[in-house]
Amino acid sequence: MNIKKIKNIKILFLIAAFACASLLTPSQSVNSAASVPYKWDNVKIGGGGGFVTGIIYNPTEEGLVYARTDMGGAYIRNKKTLEWEPLTDWVAPDEWNLLGCESLATDPVEPNRVYIAAGTYTNSWTSMNGYILRSEDYGKTWERTELPFKFGGNMPGRSIGERLAIDPNSNNILYFAARSGNGLWRSTDYGKTWEKVESFPNVGNYVEDPNFEYTADNLGLCFVVFDSDKGTKGTPTKDIYVGVADKKNPLYVSHDAGKTWKPVEGQPTESTFKRHNADALTIGIPHHAVISKKGILYITYGDRGGPYQCQDGAVYKYDTNTGEWTDITPPSGYDWDGSPKYENYYGFGGLSVDAQNPDTIVVSTLESWWPDDNIFRSTDGGKTWDAIWEHGSWPSRNLKYTMDISKAPWLSWDKPINAASGGLITGMEIMDSPSPKLGWMIGDIEINPFNSDEMMYVTGATIYGTKNLTDWDKGKYVNIEVMATGIEQTAVLSLICPPVDGVELISGVGDICGFVHKDLKKGPELMMNNPVFTNTTGLDYAELNPNIIVRVGTRDKERYEMIKKTVAMSKDGGKTWSEVQPNVSYTFPAASEDDIAQGGTVAVAADGSTFVWSTSTSQGVLCYVNGGWKAVDTLPAGADVCSDRVNPKVFYAYAKNTFYVSEDGGLTFKPVQKGLESPTSKIKAVPGKEGHVWIPGPSTGLSYTTDGGKTINKVKGITRCDVIGFGKAKDGEDYLAIYICGETDGLYAVYRSDDMAKSWVRINDDQHQYGSINYSITGDLRVYGRVFVATNGRGIVYGEPTSGTVTTPTPSTPTKTPAPTPTPTPKPSMKGDITLDGEINSIDYATLKMHLLGITTLTPEQLANADINDDNDVNSIDYALLKSYLLGIIKEF
Repeated sequence: MNIKKIKNIKILFLIAAFACASLLTPSQSVNSAASVPYKWDNVKIGGGGGFVTGIIYNPTEEGLVYARTDMGGAYIRNKKTLEWEPLTDWVAPDEWNLLGCESLATDPVEPNRVYIAAGTYTNSWTSMNGYILRSEDYGKTWERTELPFKFGGNMPGRSIGERLAIDPNSNNILYFAARSGNGLWRSTDYGKTWEKVESFPNVGNYVEDPNFEYTADNLGLCFVVFDSDKGTKGTPTKDIYVGVADKKNPLYVSHDAGKTWKPVEGQPTESTFKRHNADALTIGIPHHAVISKKGILYITYGDRGGPYQCQDGAVYKYDTNTGEWTDITPPSGYDWDGSPKYENYYGFGGLSVDAQNPDTIVVSTLESWWPDDNIFRSTDGGKTWDAIWEHGSWPSRNLKYTMDISKAPWLSWDKPINAASGGLITGMEIMDSPSPKLGWMIGDIEINPFNSDEMMYVTGATIYGTKNLTDWDKGKYVNIEVMATGIEQTAVLSLICPPVDGVELISGVGDICGFVHKDLKKGPELMMNNPVFTNTTGLDYAELNPNIIVRVGTRDKERYEMIKKTVAMSKDGGKTWSEVQPNVSYTFPAASEDDIAQGGTVAVAADGSTFVWSTSTSQGVLCYVNGGWKAVDTLPAGADVCSDRVNPKVFYAYAKNTFYVSEDGGLTFKPVQKGLESPTSKIKAVPGKEGHVWIPGPSTGLSYTTDGGKTINKVKGITRCDVIGFGKAKDGEDYLAIYICGETDGLYAVYRSDDMAKSWVRINDDQHQYGSINYSITGDLRVYGRVFVATNGRGIVYGEPTSGTVTTPTPSTPTKTPAPTPTPTPKPSMKGDITLDGEINSIDYATLKMHLLGITTLTPEQLANADINDDNDVNSIDYALLKSYLLGIIKEF
């Protein structure tokens, strides 16, 4: 996944000490929040949808296997159904950063233990440090320890690994190979506390591209491998290998259980690697390493960290018994006389050794975008290799595999299937547009340690695998299929639920366009097409004629024209689509490829006669009317837009603290309210209610108007609100049910109101929080209580009530659940006791926040207790200290 998560409110995090202390995973629940029981599930897309960065088999418990993703959390595979089950849905919205999995380790001694290095970004996109999560029950419940730096689960080089490793001989010992120049870290108490290995001499120095924040970080250390077979059970392993993103010294070793370290002698370096591509960088970034039962250490290398690009690479083996290094790089092909050729334009990423046959290894290319990535297999320790496909006479390829994408047919990307049946396939289509592709971004590949026939590998959109791998050696086809069922790892950008027969939902999704969902429990056949977008950023339908639907998004420029096909319309409820004509760039041409009109949001008139498109490019806001495009120069670029759901002539917009109205079908707008609280708002109008528009404020709460903006009403008690949606009214009510992702009483959650925002009930729970949920939400006008929520990494989730009973919890001491909240011990000091009730709890936290937002005023005595750091000023620093205390990060003020 490549969708950047931008925080609206940055939370201050305090590091109490360099040696980090452990705490239970916080749920941030508030005892006073009323709730209604709901059942939550994914709207099935199937196949994953995003980048699964690693597959980790447990070597001692058969059938135990985990998957880590770059921004969608971790999964465990069900041994019976072979479907994946999420482990990290408890992550709260304000801690979305924990859903990026930098690395994962499963304990070979006590298989019930599992660890995750959790953290998504190392740059300014988050203020949150990385955490080591640990579980003693296969991920059902978690505890965690904060480290004093950030992790990079969605940063460059994220399929490298594994960075987190457990000593098989002394499983209380773990190592973590960090990014960003933070070096090597070690725990000796099952991950509870960590300390830096000061004797490790190299923190890495490779930077992808210093000119951009996302690519400017030091890739750091790459993996940790224990040579445990040379050790003794119960004693720390002496021989440990660590990969480093330093092309001059990419591999280090310790022979004394981590006390001292040195570069491995005789290893290849950037000056000695044989180069295969003169246009590439020098080789030397280690990607994966595996040591066999024979003591042979295999390593894949690239000229870059991946996963998007590597232009050269190598595969080596190191005999740890003799110290001999051997270049075993697979050839790119063979000359007419049978001699190998090495015309590599790719590196090597994935690597696995068959635990049953230690001379059998597989490696994957990283990254061969054209014509396809490749997998190589050797049964003699790398002396000879066989590729899973080979070039034939131009233009043709010989495929030694078949592919079955029936579990996720959208993986064809709306292209004709031409690469599924195996054998010799001829024509330029198999070169330029194979469908389905064998893979891309194959940064990890793994053979089941208990079953030599099972292999799985990651891609940028799914997990593929096979159950007959050894048939390859017999000259038979390897049957590859989708093995990602249960993983829903997409960034969802927009949702609508038009009341159209046969349509349950329509989604706009990052990287894979989006879908018309006819069945919530069955994956769609195809993406929305004609055209297929990369990202569908905006969706809307005509309320009075819901068969008319418009979508906008982003995609690549057309090959021969300076245009992009980024706006499409359906007139039959999403069954068929067509590009809106004329192409917008014929009317508003762009000066550069990056500025061709695309992205943004869209609003369709109630009768479908016109629509307004607020682009994300310099063209600003445009109106499509009478078959042509008009500039809306009365709105600032980037304004959020929506249409009145009753009056076809009326549109609304919001930008720069100002509410706008158009009464001429979106051609011109005028400001009707200025100086409003929120700088921006994803405004939404109410079906069936002319003039009713709701105004969520990410840091200011929720407001609404019932007269088209003439008056604005503030909703009491909602202190934050990112998105709002509407669904069928409760029986006996005359106003639609309202759904929000927002905060009340100090708790950010999914809420529903049945009485026009007079009261609210929480409808998700601590185990179903899904990290970032601030993109889109909608109810269903046909089913009361049903709500759809867009997540940034966990796909589309939806909830339905299991009963109508409203529960208001009373304060209680939490027990150890998957996401418990530590209950602090009351302090003799009254600092923090803002409500003056003799206790320090979440009510004090909510009271302080409401004061800082200007909603309430504290008494002098309350102000004295709220000034936690005694600087005679009550501000966000006090707020952060109180939060850290309630989470157990600090024990006293």
